[in-house]
Amino acid sequence: MKLIEKTKDQIIFSAEIDESIANAIRRYVKQIPVIAIDELEISKNDSPLYDETVAHRVGLIPLKMDKSAEKGKLKLSVKKEGTVYSGEIKGHPEVVYKAIPITTLDKGQELEFTATVKLGKGAEHSKFSPGLMFYRNETEITLDKDFLEEVKKFVPDAEIKEKGNKITVIDNKKKEMTDVIEGLAIKRKKQAEVANGKDLVVTVESFGQLEPKDIFNESIDMLRKDLASVEKAVEKEA
Repeated sequence: MKLIEKTKDQIIFSAEIDESIANAIRRYVKQIPVIAIDELEISKNDSPLYDETVAHRVGLIPLKMDKSAEKGKLKLSVKKEGTVYSGEIKGHPEVVYKAIPITTLDKGQELEFTATVKLGKGAEHSKFSPGLMFYRNETEITLDKDFLEEVKKFVPDAEIKEKGNKITVIDNKKKEMTDVIEGLAIKRKKQAEVANGKDLVVTVESFGQLEPKDIFNESIDMLRKDLASVEKAVEKEA
């Protein structure tokens, strides 16, 4: 495994993983339990949005995860002119991002509601999704050596291997560069040989409830539990 980039909300790495296994891990991101706003009791809504629209928007606001979050309650009571933001929702658990717009109010208008939270899974509703996982094949693009300086100019951080009168560019970075390099070859009416490498470039993005590495690890744990239950069921029937 090779780490390509790591930030607060995203991790990108390359690893030799079978594509079917990577796809199973990706799908099981939707099986990770996550806290989200489940019901909204709106007592005042003078905004231009219907109650159902306000409830839908509020339900998609990510909440911070902790052990006591499942029993939390949230409230919002605003009377002002301007935009109402997620940071104005008070209570426990806290919202992850404070600047998500909910609706707007004119002078003298009010928005007031009480929210209850629930532990759920992304397979049930997207508001329970902790993030996204996607991947692509590492690619090797082979060109004539006279493309070397041009490739360095357009993709300066590319990994390049030289052999004889050929160069091979390894597309294993955060940004996919295969199309750019193929475009250079097409422009000069030359041939570029493209082949998949042995590794996958995997990206895990968090919506803020969990760290990206925790999303990846918990997805694997959920997959293992289901596989273990299938194994037990097969052994029982055998």
